Amino acid sequence: MTQESKVYDESDFDVLEGLEPVRQVPGMYTRTKNPLHIIQEVLDNAADEAQNGHASRIDVIVHKDHSVSVADNGRGIPVGLHPIKQIPVVVLAYTKLHAGAKFRKGNSYQRSGGLHGVGVAVTNALSTKVEVEVKRDGKIHRVHFLDGDREISPVAEVGECGPRTSGTRVRAWPNPKYFDSPNIPLGEFEELLRSKAMLMPGVNVNFRNEDSGDEKSWCYKDGIGAYLADRIAHLDLVGEVFTSQGYVTESSDSIIEGDGGKWAVAWTAESGKGESYVNLIPTPLGGTHEAGLRAGLFEALKAYCEHHAMLPRGITLQAEDVWSHAQFVLSASVTHTQFQGQTKDKLTSREVVRLLSSVVRDPFDHWLIDHPDAAKKIAELAIRHATARAKQGKVVEKRKSSGVATLPGKLTDCESTDIGRNELFLVEGDSAGGSAKQARDREYQAILPLRGKVLNTFDTARDQLFANNEVHDISVAIGVDPHERGAEVDLSGLRYGKISLLTDADVDGSHIQTLLLTLFFTHFPALVDGGYIYIAQPPLFRVDVSAQGKGRPARKIYCLDEAERSSVLKQLAAEGVRDSSITIARFKGLGEMNPEQLRETTMHPDTRRMLQVGIPDGALEETVRAFHLLMGKGEAGSRRTWLETKGDLAELDV
Repeated sequence: MTQESKVYDESDFDVLEGLEPVRQVPGMYTRTKNPLHIIQEVLDNAADEAQNGHASRIDVIVHKDHSVSVADNGRGIPVGLHPIKQIPVVVLAYTKLHAGAKFRKGNSYQRSGGLHGVGVAVTNALSTKVEVEVKRDGKIHRVHFLDGDREISPVAEVGECGPRTSGTRVRAWPNPKYFDSPNIPLGEFEELLRSKAMLMPGVNVNFRNEDSGDEKSWCYKDGIGAYLADRIAHLDLVGEVFTSQGYVTESSDSIIEGDGGKWAVAWTAESGKGESYVNLIPTPLGGTHEAGLRAGLFEALKAYCEHHAMLPRGITLQAEDVWSHAQFVLSASVTHTQFQGQTKDKLTSREVVRLLSSVVRDPFDHWLIDHPDAAKKIAELAIRHATARAKQGKVVEKRKSSGVATLPGKLTDCESTDIGRNELFLVEGDSAGGSAKQARDREYQAILPLRGKVLNTFDTARDQLFANNEVHDISVAIGVDPHERGAEVDLSGLRYGKISLLTDADVDGSHIQTLLLTLFFTHFPALVDGGYIYIAQPPLFRVDVSAQGKGRPARKIYCLDEAERSSVLKQLAAEGVRDSSITIARFKGLGEMNPEQLRETTMHPDTRRMLQVGIPDGALEETVRAFHLLMGKGEAGSRRTWLETKGDLAELDV
């Protein structure tokens, strides 16, 4: 029996138990380039003890056999039986996904790196051996795990310790078969340890390499300000380093009293670069906390420039003018965290933009007043950047206005002439177009509503395209004429750096999206190849969570699709939220979303999700064949055959 003809039946359905899902697809749970991230999971647990005030030192050893041990003098993980599962808690932590003491806020940890609940269980799943030793209540307990989640010894009492002595020591032997390289990059590891010390003033972080004999210790009493000053010592500083912190005093939405952060920012002649962390977890891809810091700095400096009449006539300051030369370290402290993926490289919690912006602006306002010389230098640097950008924009403006085409009447254009920043949203329907006009930033976002379904232009001759009003309006609005692939194309008239397709998250919306992609792929290929075309991703669901007592205000969580909704519901269940406290609303279309919802979920650059359209390397011919099969007028028979063969692969939302 061939693979194609094999019957799909009940025997093909697998259920992965325990930690087997982690071993089957480790890339979903950790970075598989090397074992650093699974060791970081152990380190993060020790750091959570320290940031919550229960530990004052962390000791890390890289052993000669390539295992790594992490020890802290925190409270020690509980070793007794779980009241419901009747399994030692230390065993649950290392063998069960979504098990931990960080879901119920106010229970054990006020702040932690995240609520995925899969941390050290992943470490165990991808290690040949894990040894855990706990000092607690005057006793020392030890347990071993072998080949992932199999416990090879019961939790055993192996000695005694002083009544005030406590802590946890974990030693892990990463399994090299799950990683591209079995070796931990020591330089990156040391930087990670140093950053932990920097983020926790007064906590001692000690490192020893048994192979080389190197020993290092870090303890930053002055925290991130001293760290940033050391990092930029070789750069040309403009003004002074701005160091501050801020935390909210009242709870609202998903923001809890005490949420906020601390930061250090400096401006240099060189391009800016920064480091950001959330609850001590590094976020190399940034996220909404960085967006909030940027917004707070921009609003304060813009107000300062306007108050002192520093802006030249015709020059408007933008966030990028302030941010482009900023060197920064940001440590955000957030109770309710949402990350992009288990590796937590990027924070996506939308409310954090408003949180950080609000706590950053006032301190920076006061700092600018108290440091007039530094404030003037920083403002002048931002104004120089804005002036250079404006000059570049004016050159483009002259080019684009030289044509004779009149812009379509239903286009709501933007004010900016900066083509690199301008965005055009092609919006499905007049109703959604009205909401989008109110939700947009009129300075750089333009809206072109589309009425009904766009013509399938795959087989339409180029000289007949403009007979269709929608295609005509799109071409005139973007400022580029239809062209053939491979032809020399004049893009000097292009009016927007991003052209985003904004359609409903349903079947009709997907169809309109496909028709627009066909138009751009077939008749505007230079825009696709140049990376100008994007797909906006509005959410399909909104999950409302009612207030859960003092300190846990009501929340609203937007979900892109069914899978994300299921993940959110699992997380809420793990937090102990009752079903009766959860309301799920499904958006029937963009027209159902009010302007504020559309802005924060789909249009604001700091909180939206957007896909860039492109053709994979070497896949042009395959892509052309796919368009020909799916959109060609003479391919009805081939499409039917294809649907009969491949139709079961579709994930239908009916």
